[in-house]
Amino acid sequence: MELKVTTLEGKEAGSVQLSDEIFGLEPRKDIIQRCVQWQLNKRQAGTHKAKGRAEIWRTGKKMYKQKGTGGARHGSARVPQFRGGGRAFGPVVRSHETGLPKKVRVLALKHALSAKAKDGGLIVIDNAQLEAAKTKALIGHFSGLGLTNALIIDGAELHNGFAIAARNIPNIDVLPIQGINVYDILRRHKLVLTKAAVDALEARFK
Repeated sequence: MELKVTTLEGKEAGSVQLSDEIFGLEPRKDIIQRCVQWQLNKRQAGTHKAKGRAEIWRTGKKMYKQKGTGGARHGSARVPQFRGGGRAFGPVVRSHETGLPKKVRVLALKHALSAKAKDGGLIVIDNAQLEAAKTKALIGHFSGLGLTNALIIDGAELHNGFAIAARNIPNIDVLPIQGINVYDILRRHKLVLTKAAVDALEARFK
């Protein structure tokens, strides 16, 4: 498929031929959903923790005699029934990560890119460079391109001035090509690729 290339100023800069094997697939929601769930599971910290009865600092002596008190039969004061006792079946420190084959992750990325291309949310620019790191100037460029909620993918290295100017703009994410992922593509309305990013994707999936 062929897509027009524009500059940050909104001027035409030729066109680029996109591979149908990457940008021309029929998006499958099930594969994309599996990858998004895998990403969200993997980034959970899993540091939640509650004390069980074995971790409570209290005596284990039987509270009172078994019979004759008219009350319930109780032993240790560490049990969950009492205030300050251990929690039954509380959360423990663990990993929430789930497995997903590498081939499925690669396929999900292709389907996410194809979904953006299909719904008109894909824009290709010649480069993401800004001479002066001025946020106000970059907001003006984005307004001309109609970008209010976008993920911008550049080549292997980000241009320092562009990255600094973009980091204070809400709903705008800038990533190098190594950081491209399914979740960030879907959470933004527009996907902006530089020509360097397109070339890197073509080489990556060749």
